[in-house]
Amino acid sequence: MLAGGALTSPAHAAAPPKPSIVAKGGYVMNNATGKTLFTKTADTRRSTGSTTKIMTARVVLGQRNLNLNSKVKIDKAYSDYIVRNNYASSARLIVGDKVTVRQLLYGLMLPSGCDAAYALADKFGKGSTRAKRVKNFIGQMNSTAKTLGMRNTHFDSFDGIGHGANYSTPRDLTKLASNAMKYSTFRTVVKTKSTKQKVTTKSGGYRNMSWTNTNNLLGSYRGAIGVKTGSGPEAKYCLVFAATRNGKTVIGTVLTSSSLANRTKDAKKLLDYGFKVA
Repeated sequence: MLAGGALTSPAHAAAPPKPSIVAKGGYVMNNATGKTLFTKTADTRRSTGSTTKIMTARVVLGQRNLNLNSKVKIDKAYSDYIVRNNYASSARLIVGDKVTVRQLLYGLMLPSGCDAAYALADKFGKGSTRAKRVKNFIGQMNSTAKTLGMRNTHFDSFDGIGHGANYSTPRDLTKLASNAMKYSTFRTVVKTKSTKQKVTTKSGGYRNMSWTNTNNLLGSYRGAIGVKTGSGPEAKYCLVFAATRNGKTVIGTVLTSSSLANRTKDAKKLLDYGFKVA
């Protein structure tokens, strides 16, 4: 009881303190209801690094009559691209191998393969030349962003190696991840810690590709189910994250954290808080 006989609101009294994070931007929501649970400059546009690849996967999964088992021949252009962008993360795809679309999604999301992103953009973009197909695919990324109501997002690359106009916000990326998680293939891929995939070689034989997920929340945070890391000279350290506990799924994003360790710490703090207030 307060003076004058007023009751304190138990909900208000029990509200946990809002966490402090190193990342410049953060956002968390209840995945089922879309209710906002935490914001820190959640609508400020920032470089996204490889969290861009969530949209790459989403565009692929949104294709009409998608055949996840259709095979894509790995072109030299994809490995040349990795070499050209000397800091690019790679799925180490081998020229001449035939890799299924499903396998490319693993190569895209686990080791964050920019070569896998290029292969998917080339496969699902429309046009008579590779350059036209890639441009068309990036156009599909931007039109999907519009459809999803991502008001502060623009893509100029298929993988996050931007050319000055590749940006999003914590709120927009969380919205995107929440939508992508509606696809069972996406959910399966992003919660996989590591995988061995048998691909067809040029000579018709087989080789095993081993990929490990760069998201170290998997296995270190109870209930973690994804989603995607990102880093880069401008993006610093980013993470789109999701976890399920006691039937509740909390999903969120941190952008521009200062180190890999801080990115993980930030995400864990926000998830802990999210579960308390969801």
